[in-house]
Amino acid sequence: MLSVLGGAALGATERLQAAVVRKQQAHPYFPDSVLQDHSGKSVRFYTDLLKGKVVVINMMYTVCTRICPTNIARLREVQAQLGKRSGQDVHLYSLTLRPDIDSPEALAAYARQFDTAPGWSFLTGDPQEMDVIRRRLGFYDADPVADADIANHTGALRLGNVDRDRWLMMPNRTVATQVVKAIDNLM
Repeated sequence: MLSVLGGAALGATERLQAAVVRKQQAHPYFPDSVLQDHSGKSVRFYTDLLKGKVVVINMMYTVCTRICPTNIARLREVQAQLGKRSGQDVHLYSLTLRPDIDSPEALAAYARQFDTAPGWSFLTGDPQEMDVIRRRLGFYDADPVADADIANHTGALRLGNVDRDRWLMMPNRTVATQVVKAIDNLM
């Protein structure tokens, strides 16, 4: 009887320790939602993509014919100027606004269309989780009617140094050299 109770106590202790570790890994503001990148790999939003990183994030969707192609082309210029820093010192993330249609395969085709290099991930996930992430990053309109119209999405970039809790938003049409300078100022 004693060994059974001891085992049960040990199991409870291990579960408590695992919960503490999960809480330490999580961020109080950003969710740790499971997303899929354009290669089909599952990643956690905070733990894998943000924690300890300098990031450049935009919102897009693959069938957009208005602002997204221009924004992605501009980010491609930023990535080119970052050179080897892309994926090492600075991580680029494009999050879909249309997870209902943007599968990892669709995102991979889109990334190839724009000749993106390693260090830039295109991400999709559960629609509700993607919406929470979008809002937490500040990609929303305070008017719920305008916010519900996906065609009116913003052409903005969210830049952040997660460890230093330094964040800024800038228009995606900003000249690439200015975006890189803003990234450097976050570091």
